[in-house]
Amino acid sequence: MAEFPLLKNFINEELVAQIAERICRVHPEFDSVAFVSAVTAELDSLELKARTLLIAKTLREYLPDDYPTALGILLQILDDEGGFEPIENAGLRLMAIPCFIERYGLGHPKESLDAMPIVTRYSSCEFALRPLIAHEPKLTMARLHQWVKDNDEHVRRLASEGSRPRLPWGAQLRDIIADPSPTLALLEHLKDDPSLYVRRSAANHLNDIGKDHPELLLARMASWMSGASDERIWLISHALRTLVKRGDQRALAILGYGPASVELSNLRLAPAILKFGNELEFGFSLRNIGAEAQNLMIDFVAHFLKANGSTAPKVFKLKKMRLPAGETTSISKRVAIRPISTRKYYPGRQRLEIQVNGRVLGGADFELVMD
Repeated sequence: MAEFPLLKNFINEELVAQIAERICRVHPEFDSVAFVSAVTAELDSLELKARTLLIAKTLREYLPDDYPTALGILLQILDDEGGFEPIENAGLRLMAIPCFIERYGLGHPKESLDAMPIVTRYSSCEFALRPLIAHEPKLTMARLHQWVKDNDEHVRRLASEGSRPRLPWGAQLRDIIADPSPTLALLEHLKDDPSLYVRRSAANHLNDIGKDHPELLLARMASWMSGASDERIWLISHALRTLVKRGDQRALAILGYGPASVELSNLRLAPAILKFGNELEFGFSLRNIGAEAQNLMIDFVAHFLKANGSTAPKVFKLKKMRLPAGETTSISKRVAIRPISTRKYYPGRQRLEIQVNGRVLGGADFELVMD
C-alpha cells in the first residue's frame, strides 16, 4: 500500500528557506539566517497548525514592527510576476501568511482587508477574516458585498466561506448564528455563481444556517427553486442535506420527494454475527404500490452502540431513483465495519434500517463482536 506524506511535513525547512529567500529579495534588511534558525530549531517537534503559527510568529519578530509595512512585504513575495517560482502546494504551505493577518491584523482592519483578495488566491483567508467580522462588522460586511461581485472565484468564495457561522475548525460567529440575514444577503449574489467552487461554499454556508434556523432556510430554498437551473438545484440540495438526513418532510418536498407509497420486502443482513474489521452485506426490495411513478431518495440508517450502551443513528446515502407505478427495485450494499478516525465501535447488538423519503420502512439487527 502506498504511503502518503503527513501534511505537516509540507511545512518543512526547505519551505522556510524559500520564504526567507523571497523576503530578502524584496526587503534586503531581513535577517534570513536568524529567521531560518529560529523556525527550524522547533519545527520538527510540532504538528501542522503549530508549524504554521510558529512561522507567523517568527515573521512578526523579524519583519518591520509596523504591521502595514510587514504585510506589504509578505504580499510582494506572493507576486509570481515578480520573478518568483510558484510554491508547490501553496494553499497548504503558505498558511502562515493568512495566520499572520489573523493574529496581528485586527488593529489594522483596512490594510488587512485590502490584503485578503491577494493572499486568498494563494492560501485561503477564511480564518483570518473571522476576527474582523466579529470586531469590525460594518467595515467588513461592506467589503464582503464588494467581494461577491469580484472577477476572481477565490475572492467570491472567501466572502462565503469566511463568513460561515459554523465554519469547521474556525471560531463561531455568534452574531451571525443569532441573525444570519447579513450573510444571506451575500449568498443571494452567489446562488448562480458560475464556479462550483463558490457554489459549494455557499451551500455549506446555507447548511450551517439551517442548523440554527431551519424555517428560514426552508423558506429561502423554496423560493430559490422557482426557475432554478440544474446548478442551482444542486446547491439547494447540498444546502438542505442535514435536514434531509433528519427526514425533514419539508426539505424533501422542496427537492421533489413527497411521502413515498412503497413497500419494503426481503430485507436481509449477513452475517448476523459480524466480526469487527469485516463487511456487513445487506439487501432489500422496494415496490411502488402507488398509482403513479415516484421519486425516491433511499438511505440506510445505522444505529451504532455508544460507550454508555445507547445507540446513535447515522444516515448514509444509498440511491436516488424514479420508480414507475407497480414496479419493484432491488438494492444491495456492502459496508465495511473497521477502524476509522471519526467513530469508535463497541461490541453488541447494532441495528440497520432502510429509510425512503425520510421515513423508516423497516430494519434488522446484527451482532458486532470484537477481538
